[in-house]
Amino acid sequence: MKNNLTSSTGQLPVLAELIERRIYVIRGQKVMLDSDLAELYQVTTGNLNLAVRRNSSRFPEDFMFQLTKEEVDSLLLQIARAKPGRGGRQTAPYAFTEHGVTMLSSVLNSERAVQMSILIVRAFVKLRELLASHKELARKIERMEASQKQQTRTLEQHGSILVAVVQDIQKLKHPPITRAIGFRIPSSPKKK
Repeated sequence: MKNNLTSSTGQLPVLAELIERRIYVIRGQKVMLDSDLAELYQVTTGNLNLAVRRNSSRFPEDFMFQLTKEEVDSLLLQIARAKPGRGGRQTAPYAFTEHGVTMLSSVLNSERAVQMSILIVRAFVKLRELLASHKELARKIERMEASQKQQTRTLEQHGSILVAVVQDIQKLKHPPITRAIGFRIPSSPKKK
């Protein structure tokens, strides 16, 4: 079975980006779906799930869980997958956490499964590091925004003080005119 994950020499040039795009957040956990893992391991989804069922004691809920109908519907909106009844799968997919992916390599017991598990775990670690750096960046941005707001308030206060000072200076330079300035020519008597 030839797919887009292997080169013509059969090597594993699977890009971390390809794996990272197949990691979803479901129930607050980063997971991969059974169908994506089956493709990466080059086995059918049915065979992967069969191996998991045969070794169910190795997959507690924090390693693997089956999606609910609502989660499947939500996932269908996010990614292009065939809907059930239209050539798609008839059962809800299973989601595997990082620990579940690691356990899969021992259950599938193939060299490819071991190599793929290593790549997948590295992708999970990279995502975790990215999320941690994003949190730190978010904190820095929040501190900068708070500082900028404080500076803006200070500038607004200084601005209103400056406006008042300028108005006072203008009053001093140009006192209000209360009478006409200049010479008056007395009106001359009219000639008859």
